[in-house]
Amino acid sequence: MARRPERGAELELTIDAIAFGGAGVGRLDGYVVFVAGAVPGDRVRASVTQRKRSYAHARLLEVLRPSPDRIPERAAHPGVPWQVLPYDLQLTVKQQQVEDSLRRLGRLDAFELEPIVPASEQWRYRNKLEYSFGTGPEGDLVCGFHEPGRWDRIVAVDDCLLASEAGNAVREKVLSWARAGGLAAHDRRTGEGVLRNLVVREGRRTGQLQIRLVTSPAELDLSGLVNALAGVCGGEGAAAGAGVGAGVGVLWTQSAERAETTGGGRTERVAGPAQLEESVAGLTLGISPEAFFQTNTEMADELYRVASDYAGLQGWERVYDLYCGIGTIGLMLAPRAGELHGLELVEGAVRDARANAARNEVARAHFEVADVRLALRNLVERSGRPDVVVIDPPRAGLSAKVVRRIVEASPRRIVYVSCNPTTLAPNASQLVEAGWALRRVRAVDMFPQTPHIECVALLERG
Repeated sequence: MARRPERGAELELTIDAIAFGGAGVGRLDGYVVFVAGAVPGDRVRASVTQRKRSYAHARLLEVLRPSPDRIPERAAHPGVPWQVLPYDLQLTVKQQQVEDSLRRLGRLDAFELEPIVPASEQWRYRNKLEYSFGTGPEGDLVCGFHEPGRWDRIVAVDDCLLASEAGNAVREKVLSWARAGGLAAHDRRTGEGVLRNLVVREGRRTGQLQIRLVTSPAELDLSGLVNALAGVCGGEGAAAGAGVGAGVGVLWTQSAERAETTGGGRTERVAGPAQLEESVAGLTLGISPEAFFQTNTEMADELYRVASDYAGLQGWERVYDLYCGIGTIGLMLAPRAGELHGLELVEGAVRDARANAARNEVARAHFEVADVRLALRNLVERSGRPDVVVIDPPRAGLSAKVVRRIVEASPRRIVYVSCNPTTLAPNASQLVEAGWALRRVRAVDMFPQTPHIECVALLERG
């Protein structure tokens, strides 16, 4: 048996693979060590941070000999760990990881793995960024991202290359306003300070902006913030000092949660619209502050195009849209279906879905606030068995009970949109065991420079 290194031990390793999640894989006499930030071909020095029986995690200390595939970093940004890999290699690795997940974890074969759809933009593609406030080395207020593995250290960013120029300008204006007002970052250890997060959302097609400040409960006069944001691009501009324009929504969320989260709390509109408008898949959508929406607008079009192709609708089918969110996928499919039923647990998202159906004049679309696990059986009893079920679940995938409910519903075709192929694989395997066949799978690169993988799978009854 390989000797296990002690926690804190420094190792020299040659990296020979990339694990799902993005860490480099090295071996010490057969013992596996995962090193975040290392890529295949690197010779590295790393420090063990966590030790298990069959593997360890280690922190990269130094690249002793870089891989011939390694390229220079472009962004000082902890959220783009794959920027040191050429983009073609990123796509190759993602394609391989989808296939490996389905074949090794799901023990599936006889499916067609279609070529991955590359991103149209490799940088500045995100329509939503969640920044954290913190205290810099000099005691100054900073706004950026958590250092990997550290909840208490924030890496300040001057130009986030995943955000647009307008999004970056918003962050800098908010930070300048907060510094001028002497505001401090919330400290989870002491409870002092009020600033927690800044969430900036952008309508890539509409030019609108949604700016949400997340703080601890406090008495704040945000009129200065509104004035500080005057003039930012948001569809319709505003003269300096006159407040934000019609296309800029400013919101304030107060949260007493101990853990850092941008969800929950109490949100109020400070200025501008409470919803962001965006156009995708031929739809005009209203998006509430905490509603889920794909963070790469341009590639969402491609993702939904694949889903629509897999659904293969002919105009008469009953479609169930499970975990429907604000209704995007279902509303895109509805004109080519007989009827649409969407289930979603988040009440605000269902309100958005219903409003979006009306906004886009989509008839025969019904959205319900419900837990899929509890409501699917009743929906079948009320509305009839579905012909096509579209599923876009959280990263954890489907629970065994939800899989059983889908099996009971017995759709002819299942379109599974997955943000995690390692949870897609066991779910697909369960459905294959129950009588469906996995026909086609296609990855769509929504997140260049990162290890995140989005894909769509088609299962049909055999």
